[in-house]
Amino acid sequence: MSAFVFEGFLSTPEMLDIFSETSVVQAMMDFEAALAQAQAAEGLVPAAAAQTIAGVCKAELYDVGAIVGESGRAGSIAIPLVKKLTETVALFDKQAAGHVHWGSTSQDVIDTGLVLLTRRAVALLDRDLAALCAALLDLAEAHLDTPVLGRTLMQPAQVLSLGFKLTGWAAPLLRCRRRLGDAAARALSLQLGGAVGTVSAMSGCGPAVARRMAECLQLRLPPAAWHTQRDEWVALGVEVGLLCGVLGKLARDLSLLAQAEIGELAEPAGAERGGSSTMPHKRNPVASMVALAAALRAPHRVAALLAAMPQEHERGLGNWQAEIAEWAGLFISAHGALKALAEAAPGLQVAPQRMRENIDALQGLVFAEAVEMHWAASLGKAAAHTLMERLTQQALRERRHLREVALDALEREPELRGAGAGGAAELDGLFSIEAAAAPAAAIARQQLQALREQAAGFDAAPGV
Repeated sequence: MSAFVFEGFLSTPEMLDIFSETSVVQAMMDFEAALAQAQAAEGLVPAAAAQTIAGVCKAELYDVGAIVGESGRAGSIAIPLVKKLTETVALFDKQAAGHVHWGSTSQDVIDTGLVLLTRRAVALLDRDLAALCAALLDLAEAHLDTPVLGRTLMQPAQVLSLGFKLTGWAAPLLRCRRRLGDAAARALSLQLGGAVGTVSAMSGCGPAVARRMAECLQLRLPPAAWHTQRDEWVALGVEVGLLCGVLGKLARDLSLLAQAEIGELAEPAGAERGGSSTMPHKRNPVASMVALAAALRAPHRVAALLAAMPQEHERGLGNWQAEIAEWAGLFISAHGALKALAEAAPGLQVAPQRMRENIDALQGLVFAEAVEMHWAASLGKAAAHTLMERLTQQALRERRHLREVALDALEREPELRGAGAGGAAELDGLFSIEAAAAPAAAIARQQLQALREQAAGFDAAPGV
């Protein structure tokens, strides 16, 4: 069974198509066509030869599978590709065939081809990042004041608002979108260096050819070849890895909140989404599953990119090849995670009543800190903390609400009676779920406005 089945199941048809064999070959052909045309414009090759070369730089004219199959023996996919391109050009113009791939090298065509594909891949990520962020911000606005448990170390901690949690999911995604765009602007550069990065075979016309090619392919023109200077390229890969981690955090939270025992959020259902082959009642969080799988795999791919950076002299041996082998998989995983969550987010089902029930089930213990801080004004922090530890233990032991235990303490505890610790009315206010959620809601309300302005700035800016 092909491993591609399991790879594809965790990605999207769009991203898989970008890095398909045919798409890779076409991107390399686009490089060859631009090279010939730029060289013709600089008088390095005859215009008629460039026209013939560009005319057959179409992947559909070739047995792509055969080209890919020969790449292992050749040590590079560029070698059989250039060979087949040369043979095809010769069918129309034997003299033009001598000008194919003139003064370039295998890494030039492979790197630039990957850059062209990566530009499309980044555009897909940006599109779906925008959709996911918009859905989360809309949901946050609708639930700015909805109380929900905050949990630390997997245990109930305090009450916050769902809007606060949702803006906490959206904010790092918007930061990822900004960094991804910035990294892409630096990394999506033409690669043209020839044998050792000097384009010496182009008779001094190399810089002019590169300038024309960059303009034709709409790529950044770097100051020199970056054959073994991989920092900006790998930085883009690292940003994609960070995106996977951010998506994984969101998915981890969502999947935990979707557990039946918690039941506070749920992914959309229907159309056989998240079903089970044997248990009709199952409602599996499949979008979270895809995102968590990407978050699990991305660190290994990013580590491989970083490990491949110490490349020898002017062309790497094994490390460059390892880097480009990992590259597509990183984007394939990232887009699978992103698209799954972007499709799920608008239909997330919120259960405010269940959120309140989960708070109520904790016998008021999540308000212990608020009571402690209130009493600390009269008792001192240390004494108030010691007293509240005892009262919370009593509430658990007697299975009573902490409010009742605290009211009893107001009447019975000498240190409270004589210290002006307040009365029942003040204590009731400390156990208000809405009051407890208000600070988080205020932060979320302020952050929501800033995040919407940030998102609007992306939409107004030109795309990748």
